[in-house]
Amino acid sequence: MAKTPPPADTAPETPAGPGKNRPTPSRAEQEAARKRPLVANTKEARARAKAELAAQREKARIGMANGEERYLTPRDRGPQRRFARDYTDAGWHAGELVMPLLILVILVALVPNNTVVFYAYIGLWAYILFVVADMVMLSRKVKKLAKDKWGDRREKGLGWYAAMRSVQMRFMRLPKPQVKRGQYPA
Repeated sequence: MAKTPPPADTAPETPAGPGKNRPTPSRAEQEAARKRPLVANTKEARARAKAELAAQREKARIGMANGEERYLTPRDRGPQRRFARDYTDAGWHAGELVMPLLILVILVALVPNNTVVFYAYIGLWAYILFVVADMVMLSRKVKKLAKDKWGDRREKGLGWYAAMRSVQMRFMRLPKPQVKRGQYPA
């Protein structure tokens, strides 16, 4: 004897009490419901992840350029490094002009006159010696000022850090200079 289903307009009432009111899913159904890829492999998910990464990188780049401590590399972190950066950025340094001078010497080397090229190279080497002397003086000055300010807690490599920063052209320095020329830190 086959049961006849109830008419469509009269649905069976669901009990209002405790219980799940549905059959228990089989183990295969439960496992199938839990399966999903570890890494979403859809075009939208990849595009979203790429956009988020680009936004994070842009935020970090702007933060580093502005000198925000949490975005700086370990090399640039700390109050002593900030002091060395600010002291270097406040002054004029001969090293800033090395790159333009190198380009000028390359252009002069195209001149067919060997005497002109020879003296251009001699002038370049003399200027490089002048830059090295400027770097040594800056390094010693920054180390002395840092020792006066922090005593024996002065970090290693502070003079080298300032000297290497002085060789870069001002607009290419990262983090960007936070002080104007002549505005030496206290």
